[in-house]
Amino acid sequence: MTTFIVNIIGWAGVVLLLLAYALVSLRRLDGDSVAFQLLNMAGALLLIINSFYFGAYPSVGVNLAWIFIAIFTLGNTWRKRA
Repeated sequence: MTTFIVNIIGWAGVVLLLLAYALVSLRRLDGDSVAFQLLNMAGALLLIINSFYFGAYPSVGVNLAWIFIAIFTLGNTWRKRA
């Protein structure tokens, strides 16, 4: 049962990342928008859970980088607004 739940979590992460990419590609979101960055962060976090569970540590690493890039971009966006 745990494996099934972790797989659902992983697929949800994939959907969020692909949704973010599609929305930017279709010009519905800007690449530095808060919504895009939050979708990326949420998707990456869900994939980290899945990858860690299955021992796919390179995937954990790339998704951690994805989250740090999103945090950095959000920080820049908020600093520009302030």
